[in-house]
Amino acid sequence: MKNLVKKYGHVWVMGYILIYLPWFYYLERTVSGDYIVTHASLDDLIPFNEYFIVPYLLWFVYVSGAVLFFFFKSREEYYRICTFLFGGMTICLLICTFFPNGTDVRVPVNPDKNIFCWLVEKIHEADTPTNVFPSIHAYNSLGVHFAVCNSRVLKGKKWVRRGSFVLMVSICLATVFLKQHSVIDVLGAFILGYVLYPLVYGPVYTENKSERQKVIG
Repeated sequence: MKNLVKKYGHVWVMGYILIYLPWFYYLERTVSGDYIVTHASLDDLIPFNEYFIVPYLLWFVYVSGAVLFFFFKSREEYYRICTFLFGGMTICLLICTFFPNGTDVRVPVNPDKNIFCWLVEKIHEADTPTNVFPSIHAYNSLGVHFAVCNSRVLKGKKWVRRGSFVLMVSICLATVFLKQHSVIDVLGAFILGYVLYPLVYGPVYTENKSERQKVIG
């Protein structure tokens, strides 16, 4: 038992979920009508596409899988990805708490059309169109890709980085093509990521300058 605690003691960071989930669901219940609406003219030009539910749902595997991978492979990189993800998620919830927000871009979906529309309908039932800015879906996807690109464990595995980039972009696109978010929410997520990136991954780049150009993909 003592050896397990020594080896996996860093699991304590996951206790953040006990803070995040109650806070998030509290906002989901209380933010219902009087909130700032995020809507851009570009949103009206983006068509609804139910097939994007696939990368949208893969987000859960992408994020949790990355955290688990680094948990077992590198304690340092695990702390970095958790700092980036959890720090940004906290800021997102603070923004939603003090500046309640939501979007009006959702469209009616016929769940009988196909399995993809049925899945979208289930997402609509479980997730209100509030607390959308910045998009946590987009922010966490960006955070996982940053972790992959900066990983010493994954150094040299270009196919992993490229696959991560494709999935990250697909998830971000899914948020707007499914009408779950406005492009404003995604832009907010990228701005937040840009601000927090040097605070979490700056030291890695000063040690390995040749890797700087690989962050995007």
